[in-house]
This record gives sequence, C-alpha cells and structure tokens, in this order.
Amino acid sequence: MLSPLTSGFCLPPTVPSLAQWVHTPHPFLIRFGEGFGIRYYGLAYLLGFIGAAWLLHRYHRAGRSPFGLNTITDLMTYLIAGVLVGGRLGYFLFYQPGTLLSEPLALFRVWEGGMASHGGFLGVLFALWLFARRQQMPLFHVSDLVVSTVPLGLGLGRLANFLNGELWGKATDVSWAVVFSATGGGNVPRHPSQLYEAALEGFLLLVFLQGRFWKCAAVTARPGKLSGEFLLGYAVARIVCEFFREPDAALILGLSRGTFYSVFVAIAGVGLMFYAHQSARPAGKAG
Repeated sequence: MLSPLTSGFCLPPTVPSLAQWVHTPHPFLIRFGEGFGIRYYGLAYLLGFIGAAWLLHRYHRAGRSPFGLNTITDLMTYLIAGVLVGGRLGYFLFYQPGTLLSEPLALFRVWEGGMASHGGFLGVLFALWLFARRQQMPLFHVSDLVVSTVPLGLGLGRLANFLNGELWGKATDVSWAVVFSATGGGNVPRHPSQLYEAALEGFLLLVFLQGRFWKCAAVTARPGKLSGEFLLGYAVARIVCEFFREPDAALILGLSRGTFYSVFVAIAGVGLMFYAHQSARPAGKAG
C-alpha cells in the first residue's frame, strides 16, 4: 500500500480527511443475487455499441457513408467480437502473461473482469480488416468511419471503472480526491483518474473526431488520416492520464504499461497520418 501524501494533512495516515469523498462501489445497475445482475460495465459496452451504430446510421442518412442498416449490423457484429476477444486476450498478454501460462482457463472467467483497451484496438483492427475484405472496400475508409464513434464507448467504459472503484489514481491532496478504501486503495485520498480518462480519452476525443468528420472531407480525400488522428489523440490522452493513475502492473523501462504501449500507438498514428497525406486524393475541403 502506498503511503499517503503528508502535505496538507494533519490526520493520521489511516484516517481520510473529512474533505475527501469515500467511494462506495456501485458495480450493478440492478442486482438479482450475489455477484449476479446488470453491471454498469456491461451496460457501458452495450451503450457504446448502440451509440456507434446510431452514428454510423446517421452518417449514411447524411450521404457520408455507404453503409446501410444491414451492413451496419454486420459491421457491429465484427466490432463486438473484435473488442471482446482482443480486449480479453490483451489483458492477459499485456498485464498478466504469467496467469495465462499457468492458468489458461482464467481467460474464460469473464465474470472476474479484465479487459485491456490496447488489446481491444488490435482486436478491432483485425475485425475491420476482415470486414473490409469481405465488403471489398479500402480498410482505411472503413476504419475512418468507425474510429469517429469509438471514444463514446471508451468514455462510458471509464465511467464504469469509476463506479466499480477500480483503476484508481495516485495519492494526492487535491480537494476533489476520492478514497477507494472499499476496493483496495487504502484510506488514502487519490486522484479519480477514471474520470480524467473518461473526459480526455472519451468525450473530448469524441467531440474532436466528430468535428473533423463533419467539417472536412478527410474520410474520402485522405483515407486513414482520421484513424491516425484517433490513434495519436488517444495515445496522448492516455499518457497524460497515466501521470495521475496508479500503475496496475510492473513498470517497463520505468514507464507504466499504459504509457509504454501508448507510445507505440502514437507512433502508429503519426505514421498513418503521414501515409494518408502522401496518398491524398484531390477533393473539396480535405482537412
């Protein structure tokens, strides 16, 4: 357990300041029994996929996407599989490789939790490649449409992390700190880093990508550019938030794993933006 910061605190380290909010976990929207019910985490995934489908349908009605209702349904099936399989595998490969080797059946105990956003990205990439190949469409055209909807699910997922009381932040003495004692954070005021991630990785990035999608022709004129901007934007937001988040696994080269993996995401984003610029086609307001 980390020692609490002493600056600004006069109380014993085991007693949270009265100015801090003690978090009570709320994993269930509706609970039917011990460990069983409708979880906010699952609801976040569901609402994220529904929101993505709604945005894709709106794109089609506005004449900015070739995907009709049936195609969107097929695409969402690919995306759901990619997120769930990639996120689950990524959690064990990136954060608990030893568990996967010693206890491979843990992969299927989904009720115990464990998803990795970087693994989800890889799963979605593979799913998009399969879908684009089946539809005989350019991969980057499909990916540009999809990434403009992804931050919605990311933001909702981080809100669910906060409700669950997991992935909390580092010890701090800021006035909005939260005590996550019920979920292993000790009686130490901490950054509510889940909310920082919801704001930056989720809703701020969603506003940026929606603005880019509707105000420029980059999707048609420079396929891949919006995907690159998403990857770079996510990586920067994640790295910023990692400064406030308690590392949930051993460091790599002195960096948290979230930061370490995000560096490669950022490099991929910059490379994709460069590729899109080099292969740009003449069009209206390309952006």
